[in-house]
This record gives sequence, structure tokens and C-alpha cells, in this order.
Amino acid sequence: MRTTLLVLIAMISGICFAQNKQVLYNFNGIPQSGLTNPGADIAYKWYFGVPLLSGFSANVGSSGFSAYDLFAANGVDFNTKLRNVIFSSSRNDKVTVNEQLNIFDAGFKIGGWQGTSYVSFGMYQEFDFLSYMPKDIAILALDGNSNYLGKSFDLSDVNLRAEMLTVFHLGYHKKVSESLILGARGKIYSSIYNATSTKNSGYIYTIPSSQSTIYEQVIEANLELKTSGIAKYDDKNYTPDIAKDITKRAFLGGNLGLGFDIGLTYYPQKNIQFTASLLDVGFIRHSKEVQTLRMKGTYNYQGIHPDFFTGNGTNNISQEFQDAIPLDTLYKKYTTWRPAKINASLQYSFGEDRADDCVCTGQNSEIKYKNAVGGQLFVRTTPRTPMVALTGFYTRQLLKGVALKATYTIDSYSFTNIGLGFSSKIGLFHFYVLADNILEYRDISKANSASFQLGFNFILKDSSDPY
Repeated sequence: MRTTLLVLIAMISGICFAQNKQVLYNFNGIPQSGLTNPGADIAYKWYFGVPLLSGFSANVGSSGFSAYDLFAANGVDFNTKLRNVIFSSSRNDKVTVNEQLNIFDAGFKIGGWQGTSYVSFGMYQEFDFLSYMPKDIAILALDGNSNYLGKSFDLSDVNLRAEMLTVFHLGYHKKVSESLILGARGKIYSSIYNATSTKNSGYIYTIPSSQSTIYEQVIEANLELKTSGIAKYDDKNYTPDIAKDITKRAFLGGNLGLGFDIGLTYYPQKNIQFTASLLDVGFIRHSKEVQTLRMKGTYNYQGIHPDFFTGNGTNNISQEFQDAIPLDTLYKKYTTWRPAKINASLQYSFGEDRADDCVCTGQNSEIKYKNAVGGQLFVRTTPRTPMVALTGFYTRQLLKGVALKATYTIDSYSFTNIGLGFSSKIGLFHFYVLADNILEYRDISKANSASFQLGFNFILKDSSDPY
């Protein structure tokens, strides 16, 4: 139990407050949009993010319930609300938390004002958590098994993973032609904490025996929780210094891995744009401070009152059960794959806006547009079915250096997710703020998802950009 609590604390420690950044994606007035597509069409001579302030984002989502369902002051007993949430949810409902903080980032054009290549680099910290609703286990914990004779409780419902890490990245993109931009980014991952339990199986099954007062209960278990960076906190002789541990592991002292991003922007016509990106194709090899807790075996019990969880009667957890399904602690290396993400968008621009001194003819690249509408697809891999979101968006250039973006997103969390983004540049100073699901801000506790992003940069625009 103490080990389990320590695992949960480590997972929660990264939360500063589903990771679809639909408002940021292809919002090219913001340098950090390049993190969602290394092939984005950017026009900066150089930019420098304010350290620790250039980009912060937090994203929380639950597809099965909201905080209001559990904690509303409506006179309903909490246990009743908890039961309602569990029984109205499915095993594919999930809770996600993602937080990202840019430590530093910068970028610059290569080859002077006529250059067609761009380099970016930086470091960010990220926390990512995903857990599916363990419905069968929750029902068993609430009610026991006496009222569910003949039902097989599925232990594979236990499915979660959490990671706190830092990412060092170096990107390069090139304008191959007037219509095509290609980009790629290499990444080094340094894992600070990890907890993974995604390949569980087994069941708990209870049936009456031939005698009316005797029951047979079978437990087939193959459960495993892999952790790294957490085990030493369970050592009574260890004096924890979490801040020192995080700092050391953040700067390449943790479990390391490699990954990459790729992306492109393509203009079949001057005012029609297609973009796509594939992010976080990579892995982390966990070899330092690793610990795996495993319960594997078969237990067959026959007796009266098969009330396994409350411990009433003669079937309390016994030495016989512990011998049949022992809790083993292993110290073996393991590999985790990062959750890969796919973005794609199609955009139509209209309302030409030319610089005062522009001598624009034909398809000259200095022609810009005040308005753009389009759609975006987002897909993220998970241990089960992929997470998918569809977004419609509208972007408006209000003034020189000032732009707005509005989005409408449909995903597994909500069908009414409206987002807004604001980007402003005054001189060299740039500021942006983005948020989605704003209709729920009247009572955020009722929201099934919410995300927020902001940042500060210094930008020197390309001389060819009229904005």
C-alpha cells in the first residue's frame, strides 16, 4: 500500500494545474506553433522565447464524468454520486492530464534575408497521464461479488500510464519551393518519473457450487506495474530530496530515449494550404531505479460468503491466496513508447491584404490574406483505441501583428468545445494566450475538458513579411 501511494504521489507531482493543441496548431503568428508542426510556414528572421515563460500549457479531460458529478453541493451523498459515475461510465472512458512548460526555445533563419532554411532548438518539461475507467474493479470494490454470481470481472480494466520528463529538441525546416515546406525535429527524452500498467489480464469469477451454501471463486491474475525513478522513495533509510532528483534527471540524468517529429506545408494554390505533422515517434529505455510490481497466478476458493474485498466471513485474504498469487518485486529494464500524435489541416484563405510598399503581381509571395477558414484532424495513440478530434477554425488578421483564431472541436470529451486564441506583437515583444471549451468557463467544474496556453517571446520578423 505504501508503495502504491508513493507511485500516485509521483504521478501527481508533475501536475501544475489529452493533448490536442488545436488552437495553437498552424497559428503561425506564434513561434511555438512550430512544436506542433516542424514544417510550419513561419517568417521570422529570429525569435527567442522568454525562459520559463515562452510557453506553458495545461490540458485536462475526462470522457466519462466531470468534477461536478462527484463534488457538486446538491445534497446528494458522495457515495451515491460515486456509484452513479461508475455505473454510467464504460471501460473505454478515460481521464487525461497533460502539462508542458518551455524551459527555453529559440529559432533563426539561415542564409540572411534570402535564406530558405530555418533552425529551431530548445528544451521543455512535460507531464502526461492517461487512465481508463477500471469499471469492473470499481464495481467489485463498491459492492463485492455476492450480488454478481456468474459475472466475470475483467482485470484488464486496470490500464494507466504516467510520465514526467524533459525533452531536448533540434529542428530544421526548408522551403523547398514556393509551394512546399518540409521540416523535421530530433528529440532526446530524459525521463524523470514513469509508471506504466497497460498489459494486465485476468478475471475474478464466482459461481454457486452444487451445495446451495457453498460458492466457488476463481481468480486468474496477471497484473504488472512498471516504475522508474520512484522505487527509492519506498526506502525507509532514504532521505528524499525531490527537487534535487528532478533537476538531476531533467538535464539528461534520467532514463534516456530518442524520438523525432516530421511535418510539411503545401500550397496547391496560393490561398489553399495543406499541412500535416507526425509528432513524438520515439521511445525511452528505462534502466535506472527501475522496479516492477507483479501479481501472477491462479487462486481457486470454495467456501461460504465469497466476499473477497470486505474481508467478512471465512474468505478473507489469506496466506493461501498470497501463496497462489504472490506479489513479486522485480528489477528489470523496460522500454516505453511515447504517445505519437498526427495532425493534418486544410485551409482556405481569402481577403487579400498587401503591404503599403508591395509591388505584387501574379503569385508573388508577399501577398497575404486577412482571413482563413479550414478544418483539422488530430489523432493520438493510446493503449486501446486512438483518440480522435475534428476541428473547424477561423483565423482573422486584425491589425499588423494582431491576430485572432476561433475553433470548434468535436472529440470524445465534448461536442460543444469552442476555443479562442489571441496573438499580439508590439515591436520585438510578442504575447499570446489560447484557451478552449470557453463556454464551460461559467462553471468549469462541469467541463469534461479544458486547456489553457500562454507565452512571451521576442521576435524579429522577416523583412518580406508585411505583418
